[in-house]
Amino acid sequence: MASQTSPEVPVNYEATLKSYEDLQRKYELSIIRLSEPITVEYSTDGTADRQRPSDVSADQDEIPTPTSLAADLTHYKELFSKLRFSYLEQVTKEKFLRAIVGEPPLIVEHHENVELEEQLLAVKQALKAQKLEMADMVTELERRGRELSDRHESIKLQATQLRSLPTAIENLQGSITTLRAAQANQDHQSLSLSLPATVSLVSSREAELAHLDHQIAMLSATIPRKARELDRRNAEVKPLEVKRLMSRAAADQARRRREGGMEGRGDGLEERGRWWRGVEGALKGMLEIEA
Repeated sequence: MASQTSPEVPVNYEATLKSYEDLQRKYELSIIRLSEPITVEYSTDGTADRQRPSDVSADQDEIPTPTSLAADLTHYKELFSKLRFSYLEQVTKEKFLRAIVGEPPLIVEHHENVELEEQLLAVKQALKAQKLEMADMVTELERRGRELSDRHESIKLQATQLRSLPTAIENLQGSITTLRAAQANQDHQSLSLSLPATVSLVSSREAELAHLDHQIAMLSATIPRKARELDRRNAEVKPLEVKRLMSRAAADQARRRREGGMEGRGDGLEERGRWWRGVEGALKGMLEIEA
């Protein structure tokens, strides 16, 4: 059975944009909100205490930024490192003094130290594994954070485009209406074709243009040869033209002489010509020369 394509559901751009703006107001993403748990201390009643004196960005008017948060994190790491060293030092002194002044004094055997070293080694290995796991978690969180940031920027760009989409749709609809009105006033059948027929017509016209371009290229290649042949024919025609002009002038002169002879003003050329032809005939008869 042929699969039936489901009709396209029209998209309500205004509803989509309103839903996005509602979600943005409800779940606002801001570096300030993300930094509140580590930049503000809360008392037991939920009110914010004064800012920590150890905060390197102690200025209350300063807006937290990724740079300031990174500086705070580095500062806290240094403080915790010093605190750990002081804690170990104080605890070691306290245990040592209690072992000395206690009744009876605490005496630790060698095998007990060995057991404690083994326990310490196991604890260190577990701590190292937890640190590695934590480092992987931090790396994954950074990757997810960058990915979410890119997606958030993409969604913001799409929301901007969505806000301008209704106006663009209205402009396109106005253009379509104008073109349809202009098309209705014209008699050209090619302007009312469907898209496949238009594509086919454009393809045929492009093929005709390509054929004409090919013919133009071929004719352009023959232009130099035709120009040389034309120059040669012009050189041949010039003597004939001069001869034609001379013959025409001689004919005009002969006609004027004939007209002058008929009016009694001729120079006797025709009479002399007839006399010479008669003399020529008589001589040929006397000399028995066949004409």
